[in-house]
Amino acid sequence: VAGAMGKLQSKISFHTTKYRADSSVGQTGPTGASQQHSPAHTDAVTSVAALKPDLCVSGGRDKSVAVSSWRSGAALRRFIGHEREVTKVTSALDCNRVFSASRDKTVMMWELHGTSGPSQHFPGHDLVVTGLAVSPDASQLCTGSRDNTVCKWDTETGECLGRAAISRNLVTHLCWVPGEPYVIQTSEDKTTRVWDSRELQVAHTFPAKQHIQTCCDVSQDGRYCLSSSSGCAGHGAEATLWDLRQTRGRVCEYKGHFQTTTSCVFLPRDPALAPSIATSSSDSTVKVWDQDTAGRG
Repeated sequence: VAGAMGKLQSKISFHTTKYRADSSVGQTGPTGASQQHSPAHTDAVTSVAALKPDLCVSGGRDKSVAVSSWRSGAALRRFIGHEREVTKVTSALDCNRVFSASRDKTVMMWELHGTSGPSQHFPGHDLVVTGLAVSPDASQLCTGSRDNTVCKWDTETGECLGRAAISRNLVTHLCWVPGEPYVIQTSEDKTTRVWDSRELQVAHTFPAKQHIQTCCDVSQDGRYCLSSSSGCAGHGAEATLWDLRQTRGRVCEYKGHFQTTTSCVFLPRDPALAPSIATSSSDSTVKVWDQDTAGRG
């Protein structure tokens, strides 16, 4: 849970000395020797997301955003510009644009092969930005914050296209439904909401859980979403599968963690295997589950 927020500027001036992108080259030993690379961050990593089949993007407490290779482990590019820790990173898959949210109340867009500075800046939230989701075509961005608001932005112009506030809706995570105008949002008010991004209105709210909802994910076919719960000493800490298209109700629960479930994700489909999900927890474990039966693999 975020601490008290200081009075920070909501807009950051663009100075070439403030924003830079550094390239790091791994050290290569003799032929056949393993490569040694410097860490992508100098402090805790707070968020990671897929960028391309062989690249990922990460954000950290060191205020930086890094692009790294899945295959080699090398940090290929590092962006500096946020004034406080980066809380979330995302990108439309196979897109050259990277988005980062921060405790400095802003979101920035970076071009993987572009200039050294951010190509767009999205100020407007009053507190730390805790949710970040980009449309599949990367033309629009949804952001959420502990200020109880969800905002929609034009990524080309930086214009805020809409802002919606719901009392006690402290946003914890956002994800965009593939091929649809809908965005899933989890909250500290224990609910999971479905937003229609066209009018930025709540299209559906799933029944409230007993604990804070910490994270969400959407299946690639857009039929289901997952949410995860906080918990302690075996109480709560479950993940929940929700139906997005038919009943819009609860389908299944995945129980087994003893502390807060911090993240949940649908695993890539393998035609030879049953659909699976994965969860991570403050109890130091990662669990893989059969999506349909809630059995652990």
